[in-house]
Amino acid sequence: MEYRRVKDQESYDAVSQKDIESPDGRSLSSTAATSPLGTAAGSKGKNSWKQKSIVTIALTLLTSSQAILIVWSKRAGKYEYSVTTANFSVEALKCLLSLLALYRTWNSQGVTEDNRLSTSFDEVSVYPIPAVLYMVKNLLQYYIFAYVDAPAYQILKNLNIISTGVLYRIILKKKLSEIQWAAFILLCAGCTTAQLNPSSDHVLQTPIQGWMMAIVMALLSGFAGVYTEAIIKKRPSRNINVQNFWLYIFGMLFNLVAICVQDFDAVMNKGFFHGYSFITLLMILNHALSGIAVSMVMKYADNIVKV
Repeated sequence: MEYRRVKDQESYDAVSQKDIESPDGRSLSSTAATSPLGTAAGSKGKNSWKQKSIVTIALTLLTSSQAILIVWSKRAGKYEYSVTTANFSVEALKCLLSLLALYRTWNSQGVTEDNRLSTSFDEVSVYPIPAVLYMVKNLLQYYIFAYVDAPAYQILKNLNIISTGVLYRIILKKKLSEIQWAAFILLCAGCTTAQLNPSSDHVLQTPIQGWMMAIVMALLSGFAGVYTEAIIKKRPSRNINVQNFWLYIFGMLFNLVAICVQDFDAVMNKGFFHGYSFITLLMILNHALSGIAVSMVMKYADNIVKV
């Protein structure tokens, strides 16, 4: 009888083992226990990767067309509209789009601590610095086309990558790989050699003024981008649209000051939207969407991906 009980127990164990093992030897019981979590984690990672990819592709398309739209917005080689009002319009549109996105969030999730607009002075006080840097950089973006054309601008714009990489290491203390540093060096050499003009008495195709403006723009863009990323990622749970809203509010204020200083008489006499065309409006929309896409990349990736 004892022998029979032992054999029965062995048969039961064997059947149980077959029940919980797959044909390739993996435990189905453990798989069943972990598969919902694994599937959820995999789905979340896949969605995150998909979101990053879509935003990055959109940003690439938007930024690559900026120079063309700015050049096309000229008439007889000059801007008929006020570039300061165009900059203000970009910030206002970005602010409006952020509010609309927040409104949808409030309707679906309700108002929470992470998506409410009300905030502390300490949180808001950090936004004026990147806002004023972006304002100056965006204004220079219009004036540089007095010295370069769209293709040359796209080449010089690559200096942003170099400045961002260096500042990324200095400010955020993030390590960059040897391949990334090598890429920065090659990119710097490429930007320089692409501007060489062997068929002329001038060494460079782009005037020195254009180079100086490009370098200043690269430094402003790099510092503002890295600083903004530090702000955005300081509180990861904070809704990106709230963070954008406060950045764009200060952007509007600084651009309003620029209008008063530079174009006050022209705006008062001719109107705020004087000289605007369909291309101008398209350019403003492009800049607004680019700005929002940039913030998304900073939130979910980093500045190296952005540039």
